[in-house]
Amino acid sequence: MSGGPALFPVFLKLAGRRVLLVGGGTVARSKLGGLLEAGARVTVVAPEVRPEIEAADVTVLPRPFEATDVDGAWLVVAAATPETNRQAAEAAEERGVFVNAVDDPASASAYTGGVFRRGGVTVAVSTEGRAPALAGLLREALEALIPEDVAAWVEEARRLRERQKAEGVPMGQRRPLLLEALNRLYAARGPAAAPRPEARV
Repeated sequence: MSGGPALFPVFLKLAGRRVLLVGGGTVARSKLGGLLEAGARVTVVAPEVRPEIEAADVTVLPRPFEATDVDGAWLVVAAATPETNRQAAEAAEERGVFVNAVDDPASASAYTGGVFRRGGVTVAVSTEGRAPALAGLLREALEALIPEDVAAWVEEARRLRERQKAEGVPMGQRRPLLLEALNRLYAARGPAAAPRPEARV
């Protein structure tokens, strides 16, 4: 365990919101896809920018980073040199903006994790920036455990939640009822396919 406070895990709605990506190289390119997939309005600032980044739906500022580039951003992703990443982190801290400094956890206030999405479920694993390769391995292990038809779980859970809210079912009673509903989904497939009673759904 780290000696500092625990991280607060959260998923961000970035659609239509400005995100500053500092850096224009291979590392920045690896971060860009996820930002665009989330619908972010990405501004890229770097003296040199890879052609595939320039070709993407982004705003490119072809120059060195300036502290004022952070103004108006909801999130900063610093994927440049260590010195530039530190400058970006300092500028973001001064403006109350979270920054993900790639491969520089000491300069970061936000950490990305190993992520996969399936059927309306997003799973993310973080090692607090200390061991990203391990986060990736854990993500792969969890991905193997999540069923391919998890979308059916999500839809059943959505319907049940709406009904329970309308009926005033207490929160503490909802999880066992959900597990029963999911077991009914798998009744025709035999017991091996059903969610285990101890599963924390």
